[in-house]
Amino acid sequence: MAEFATVTIDGIEHQFPIITGTEGERAIDISRLRAEAGVITLDDGYGNTGSCESAITFIDGEKGILRYRGVPIEDLAARSSFIETAELLIFGELPDVEEREEFRELLIENSALHRDMRKHFDGFPSTAHPMAILSAMVNAIQTHEVRDPYITDRQHFKQAAAGLLAKTRTIAAASYKSHVGQPIAYPRYDLPYAENFLHMMFSVPYRDYEATPEVAHALNMFLVLHADHEQNCSTSTVRMVASSGANMFASVSAGVNALWGPLHGGANMGVIEMLEDIRDHGLKPVDYINRVKDRTSGVKLMGFGHRVYRNFDPRAKILKEAADNLLDAMHITDPLLDIAREVEQAALADDYFASRKLYPNVDFYSGIILRAIGIPLDMFTVLFAIGRTPGWIAHWKEVSDNPKQRIYRPRQIYVGEQLSEWVPRAER
Repeated sequence: MAEFATVTIDGIEHQFPIITGTEGERAIDISRLRAEAGVITLDDGYGNTGSCESAITFIDGEKGILRYRGVPIEDLAARSSFIETAELLIFGELPDVEEREEFRELLIENSALHRDMRKHFDGFPSTAHPMAILSAMVNAIQTHEVRDPYITDRQHFKQAAAGLLAKTRTIAAASYKSHVGQPIAYPRYDLPYAENFLHMMFSVPYRDYEATPEVAHALNMFLVLHADHEQNCSTSTVRMVASSGANMFASVSAGVNALWGPLHGGANMGVIEMLEDIRDHGLKPVDYINRVKDRTSGVKLMGFGHRVYRNFDPRAKILKEAADNLLDAMHITDPLLDIAREVEQAALADDYFASRKLYPNVDFYSGIILRAIGIPLDMFTVLFAIGRTPGWIAHWKEVSDNPKQRIYRPRQIYVGEQLSEWVPRAER
């Protein structure tokens, strides 16, 4: 039986349907509110606004649940590779043996960059941020690598999706090489996805980099856990751009730019910068924690708490174990990583943070893992972008496949000046 919510405006009752998702989430469909009642809703920051119906990712922030296409993130982290997870997100189901092999071949075929694309790197100054290069080059893929950026059939989409996944990794590594003045390394066709990226990042002409199993596993898990996260800022940006009819490459490039923001993809950098601040000022982690608790200090504990999760971030639980295993296996001597462990222990033992449900989030442990692997700080967000690319592709496709899709067009409440007369310049 259909349910409705009744809204009374100016003494007139209006009924709007209540929509229930497959996991019991409920929403009031107010899409006809303005047409019927002449008003709109105001939800600054979209904190309580459902912008779409989606079948890709489910989050229950109160219970600490994250699932891709219904599959728990814990199972994917333990049993799947990043590419298998990407196929689940993009195509809607886990691949069988034949599908996995076909997609693997597409990734191999599309890993290298067109010769003319490689010339673009020479046009960026050595000081260019890798995210700026990544955004520009993702958009440029359509001009060099794709027969038609406007995808017309399933096979065309599969080819384009594989190309974007493969080349994003290659572009990211090449942007780093350009930044440090080293020759760009070619992808190897015998390496899995994460190992291939590390090869292109750290190999030099006189020595190939071979990732240890512990490093490859940690990076693969990092990518799996970042592959999608529902309607976050960058994903919503991809969907917004896609709703205009923009192609996949333009839409994903926009997502890269949104992710670049320090409040979004830059959060894992903030963790390392916090640890550097503790080290540089000679602070004890417990003293820093006490400064955080003093609301007048303005000091923040980076990597703790999450806007969606009111429980422990399920991704953080997984990455904590991966970080512990990686640091133990690598026998790393790094004062910053020692400080990170002390900060974690001090915060988890303090009721101040537990009572406010401020637990370590995925950014805290991902920052530690990336530093341990040797990823430079300004590449942290680039790694996030590589991981999030499958989710962006999946959301672009969901928007593009929707026969009822309209261009996104939020409303606003105008609070500027009322009607004003134009005044000649000499009289102003």
